[in-house]
Amino acid sequence: MPELVAGLELAQARRRLAQAFRAAGLDTPQLDARLLLQHATGLSHAALIAEERRLLTAAEAECLRELARRRLHLREPVSRIIGKRAFFGRDFLVTPHVLDPRPDTEALVEATLKLRRQIEAHHEGTGSRAGQGVAWPIICDLGTGSGAIIVSLLAEWPAARGLAVDISPAALRVTRHNARAHGVAHRLLCVRGNWLDAIGGPLDIVVSNPPYITEREMRALPPEVRHDPTLALAGGTDGLVPHRAIARRAADVLRPGGWLLAEVGTRRQAEAALALFAETAGLEPVESILPAVLPDLAGRPRAVTLRKPLAA
Repeated sequence: MPELVAGLELAQARRRLAQAFRAAGLDTPQLDARLLLQHATGLSHAALIAEERRLLTAAEAECLRELARRRLHLREPVSRIIGKRAFFGRDFLVTPHVLDPRPDTEALVEATLKLRRQIEAHHEGTGSRAGQGVAWPIICDLGTGSGAIIVSLLAEWPAARGLAVDISPAALRVTRHNARAHGVAHRLLCVRGNWLDAIGGPLDIVVSNPPYITEREMRALPPEVRHDPTLALAGGTDGLVPHRAIARRAADVLRPGGWLLAEVGTRRQAEAALALFAETAGLEPVESILPAVLPDLAGRPRAVTLRKPLAA
């Protein structure tokens, strides 16, 4: 454990934390040290820089030692220690009841937002043909957890309305909190249910980061990932049990031209999921609009994207 005592300058405390985290082999020692120091002192990033010569109080030093212990010895992720995670430019409440949203999932949000123009054009066209006003685009987030995906989408897409589905009441409470915090609660309906079983249609977009870790992979998870709820991780023997459940009702709830975007963990899973959604739900990739296999920032397969045929 690093020596963190009252009277230590904030800059020194930050360096000692980072050195200890680096020696322990943590992936982001500098970032972890800064976030924990901010949490212990209540300072923003800018204030921490401005007050780096300020001395730690006794209460701050005690708090920081406990935070460091949890990070080093319990291997709790920083987001779980401080109770929030930055995602798509916003802070989200994270509790033990929800998956800690990863930056890689931001690729799913970005891809969904690329569909905005064509989805809104469809609603404008159908509204004018029917002599009615424009209907709201509807996005459904399955296994919503913290709500990071659907809340981010609604915050970026003011015309859209959302459904957040999760089997866990505790997770839905976190979703509602985050929706209120980011001003989209009036456009979001939270539904307790198992995937699409409790949902009707027609929906414009179904988006999901379902559990996709295989039984074999579950036995070898890194310490930080083990703090996530098993329900949000375990995808069965091949990691595709949730995808099969989604595929069974996808064609029933999507409107013609509606989209499905679902995360996967590997290239092999991506290929299997594409085949599954095509065979079970009649969906098809449209590479001219979105890649069938969506990469994350590191170029790894992150999600599959398919559309219900327009003539369906």
